[in-house]
Amino acid sequence: MTEAASGPWPEVVAVVGPTASGKSAVALDLAGGIGGEIVNADAFQVYRGMDVGTAKPSDADRRRVPHHLLDLLDVTQEMSVAEYQRLGRAVLREIADRGVPAVVVGGSGLYVRALLDDLRFPGSDPTIRARWEAELARIGAPALHQVLAQHDPAAAAHILPTNGRRIVRALEVGELTGEGFPAVLPPDGPPLVPHAAFGLDIGRDELDGRIAARVDRMLAAGLEDEVRSLLASGLREGRTAGRALGYPQMVEVVEGRLDVASARDQIVAATRAYARRQQRWFRRDLRVVWLPGGGDPASTASEIAVRAGHPGRTLGP
Repeated sequence: MTEAASGPWPEVVAVVGPTASGKSAVALDLAGGIGGEIVNADAFQVYRGMDVGTAKPSDADRRRVPHHLLDLLDVTQEMSVAEYQRLGRAVLREIADRGVPAVVVGGSGLYVRALLDDLRFPGSDPTIRARWEAELARIGAPALHQVLAQHDPAAAAHILPTNGRRIVRALEVGELTGEGFPAVLPPDGPPLVPHAAFGLDIGRDELDGRIAARVDRMLAAGLEDEVRSLLASGLREGRTAGRALGYPQMVEVVEGRLDVASARDQIVAATRAYARRQQRWFRRDLRVVWLPGGGDPASTASEIAVRAGHPGRTLGP
């Protein structure tokens, strides 16, 4: 029996788009208006203590609307997409049992797809993985990416040449299964979890300005102190958490190898590049309905509620 056959899924609305486009505010107004609950699809908000740098919802926001899949792991632990899928599906099932609408929000495109589409993740072979990790250490991520391009061009086209962890995983899966890396393939057929997906569209200049302002707010809110605390908690030991936007640069600041002004500029540039990749990822999914971003969150939430089949239920914040 498949998961879809084990009972009806909840009413799911997904709010997606690039970082700093206003997804969280819209999702908060939407969930508050329709009596729903928010399911996090940000790959780094699952880590405890990574609050400022991930723009994690505040305590007040969480009191206003129930949030799920936040603060699950210490920074020394690792969250895989397959594990996120397992946890997220369980949350959706629990929400469905209570008859409550679910609002999935986040910019981690693979997490959103893994949660809602019928993506299947093969197991792992420690011996194969260790061999590719050794090769990564020997030749570096860009060279290993060229190896991946020879074995699995489709996977290589979707994985950055600097993302050694995903390159190794794709090579491991290819050797283990003899097939392409399934997590990068576009959805084929209907989604596993019926949903309406809405993307927040925002012009490049405006988005760039919002990203710069967001980084400035994070620095003013204590990102350096947060990183200092996380280093004491073992941030370097984690394979995933320390890769979050802004954290590598602030580690350099804390350890005296970079000044704050230079770190700020690097974080802004890295975040803008990431936002472009997010936009390309979500644009490939033709099921996403795009709405203007950057405006009044309550108005956008009301429009989404009507389009998603919740007319008259959104009353604003």
